[in-house]
Amino acid sequence: QSLPRGEHVLNFSDAEELINDAELTESRDEPIEQELAIADRRSKKEIRHLENELGRWQVLVDSVTGISPPDFDNQTLAVLRGRLVRYLMRSREITMGRSTPDHSVDVDLSLEGPAWKISRRQGTIRLRNNGDFFLCSEGKRPMYVDGRPILAGNKYRLNNNSVVEIAGLRFIFLVNQELINVIRHEAAKLNLQP
Repeated sequence: QSLPRGEHVLNFSDAEELINDAELTESRDEPIEQELAIADRRSKKEIRHLENELGRWQVLVDSVTGISPPDFDNQTLAVLRGRLVRYLMRSREITMGRSTPDHSVDVDLSLEGPAWKISRRQGTIRLRNNGDFFLCSEGKRPMYVDGRPILAGNKYRLNNNSVVEIAGLRFIFLVNQELINVIRHEAAKLNLQP
């Protein structure tokens, strides 16, 4: 296209209006688009993986920084506290053991230390309706509560400040007394009603 001549001085916006945008579109490059789609899928997969790992790393970050939030809130029934990490018990039953890609547990003991001697499902902690906690041993190796061995298939009552030892890893079991007292009170009321 010829540029206008004469008294009219051409500026940038005038020249921009003369350009036909349809003539500027580039042809599609299929290999580059496929490459970008693959890279996008990889990035999204990595993000999902990191989001799933975030909880574990937060526990480790809390232990490294030395800044740990208070043990109990209104949803935490008990805490299993190790030297490096602490596990919050927020449901009436939690499983403990060693997580693998094809098997997950609520409390992954490998975050505390070497866990190659720990079974994938080492044990379960249950809260009964009366407010008592019981540890059921399910792994090949015994678990110890306050120095007493608990063999596979057996269970033992956990008290506040009980020491739980599993394959050389030690944990202190702390009970949220306020919340458990409320549970015990509710259970007593239900038992009194005919």
